[in-house]
Amino acid sequence: MIEKITSATNPRIKRLTALRKKAKSRREEQAFIIEGERLYRDTPREFLKEIYMTEEFLEQKLGGAAQENITIITPQIMQKISDTDTPQGVLCVAKMPSYDREDLLGDEKKGNPLLLILENIQDPGNLGTMMRTAEAAGVTGVLMSRDTVDLFNPKTVRATMSAIFRVPFLYTDDLVGEIKRLQTENGIAVYAAHLRASKPYDEADCTGACAFLIGNEGNGLTDEAADAATARVHIPMQGNIESLNAAMAAGILLFEGARQRRKS
Repeated sequence: MIEKITSATNPRIKRLTALRKKAKSRREEQAFIIEGERLYRDTPREFLKEIYMTEEFLEQKLGGAAQENITIITPQIMQKISDTDTPQGVLCVAKMPSYDREDLLGDEKKGNPLLLILENIQDPGNLGTMMRTAEAAGVTGVLMSRDTVDLFNPKTVRATMSAIFRVPFLYTDDLVGEIKRLQTENGIAVYAAHLRASKPYDEADCTGACAFLIGNEGNGLTDEAADAATARVHIPMQGNIESLNAAMAAGILLFEGARQRRKS
């Protein structure tokens, strides 16, 4: 079935704008916005709640025939509700994935979880890139402090390249407590990315159950989080560079973990 909306004052359009701009609206509805052809095609259909597209997108990309219930909107409305300067012509409302703590540990039969733990990451692009990288490295789950940026921010969602639907994640109000619990209850070695009193990252044993802990882009990890880790590791660097982008550092550490596991 195809509907049409031609007025920018339509209540549904106002709701879409709120879902794009406000984390509170997303939390209340447990839904968020995905935008662009790649995300539209990659999103599992059970997560799609509503689909909006321009007539041009329908004709050029779908041959004028839709297999799903869609709502046609004008290019002007698409521009109004889009988070990008040049909208691709398709935007959807998606249901938020939901996970519990056990989901982060992966398949019990396979064992050997590999986690990414994030404290107060603030850049949406960094968080999205970390999620995408986590999937590529075989991470079983991502644990985040509550003050980490909203995973369902439109910029973050785009940067995940749909990994948001495939990598289990969880926010926690007690990150330090969860770190200690992962160590004592699940036998997971937690390696904190830290410049002080640390060893090179490739000297850490990542063949068993382990996690990498990454801190805020500007301030790094809090002392409480770093002290709760099993050990501290750093990435040796040359030149006058003091630190790497948080997402880049996470990628290096996670793929070291993947490399060691592949070798073992």
